[in-house]
Amino acid sequence: MAWGKQKTQTPPSIARQLIPLVLTLVVLGGIAWVCYQIYLSLGKIQTQARKQMGDHVVFTKDGVRVNVKDAGAESYLDKTQSMFVKAWELGSSASGAANEQQEDAGKRKRHTSRPKEGQS
Repeated sequence: MAWGKQKTQTPPSIARQLIPLVLTLVVLGGIAWVCYQIYLSLGKIQTQARKQMGDHVVFTKDGVRVNVKDAGAESYLDKTQSMFVKAWELGSSASGAANEQQEDAGKRKRHTSRPKEGQS
C-alpha cells in the first residue's frame, strides 16, 4: 500500500543554502565597486578643474564662486558704469537725431506751404 509510505525529504545541503547569500554579496560588491570608481573619477575631475582654472574659482557647498582676475571692486564698478553711460548716450543720440530729423521735416513743410489769403 502506497498510502502508508511517506517519502522523507532530506534537508538541503549547506552549499545550496549559501548560494543565494553568495550571489547577494557579489551583486552588492559590484555596486559598491562602481560607486567607488565614480567617487574616484569625480575627485580627479575636481582636481583637474582646480588646476586648470587656477585660484580664482572656489568650489563651495552652494556651487562655484568665480573671482575676477586682477580687478578691484572700485575699478570694476567704474568700467561697468562707463560702459553703461556710453550705451545710454549712443541710444539717446540715435533716437534724438531721429526726433530732430522729424522736427526739421515738419518745419520745412510749414515753410513750403502757401500763405493764407489776406496775408502777403
